[in-house]
Amino acid sequence: MSNCKNCNEPLSGKYCAACGQPAQLKRVDSHYIIHEIEHILHFEKGILYTIRELILRPGQNVRHFLSENRSRLVKPIIFLIVASLIYSLINHFFHIEEEYMSFDGNEASATAAIFAWVQAHYGYANIIMGVFIAWWTKIFFRKYGYNIFEILILLCFVMAIGMLLFAVFALLQGVTRFNLMQYGGIAALIYSAWAIGQFFNPKKAASYIKALIAYLLGSLSFVIVAVAIGIIIDLIFKK
Repeated sequence: MSNCKNCNEPLSGKYCAACGQPAQLKRVDSHYIIHEIEHILHFEKGILYTIRELILRPGQNVRHFLSENRSRLVKPIIFLIVASLIYSLINHFFHIEEEYMSFDGNEASATAAIFAWVQAHYGYANIIMGVFIAWWTKIFFRKYGYNIFEILILLCFVMAIGMLLFAVFALLQGVTRFNLMQYGGIAALIYSAWAIGQFFNPKKAASYIKALIAYLLGSLSFVIVAVAIGIIIDLIFKK
């Protein structure tokens, strides 16, 4: 009998009874790499299944994820980062002018640098923006009792589908050469308001209206704070 190399507990089988570590690790090869990628993205549970469920029944599925089962859907933060990466790759491949977030101004300013970072890192930027949207959503739907972190998980799922919608329209624009990104923005906004409203109360029209307002106010707050930080940095360094 040997001890687990992870927690030092005595081993009595192929796996440690205390921590689940295998008694003998398999060699790292192509199968290992593929399995790790599948595990991170939960391909074994179905990333296409996640997308389908979030498109058809977003409110029901996110509530189920929060309160009952967190293994059916792709992990929300990873899902958002991957969806944003897909959009960025398509946008970069077709050299499509950015429609999702842009800034026209002094290219040497800190504000321009901040928005350039946003355009290059949509995944992380969406998480930050999600915090602002979550704050406004919490205010509009405070009677439902969800905390800010649960709402942020909801928004990670919602914004991920939004980025995939952007990716679809970016792909269509790249192939057809028609300017379609504005329609992608409209589709993503409509979906976001619908999905958030479904999460809180799908039977009330007011839920969708409040969700739309919260999303817009959160996005606007993100932009205002980013501009304000850029201006403050410029003022400090110009002195």
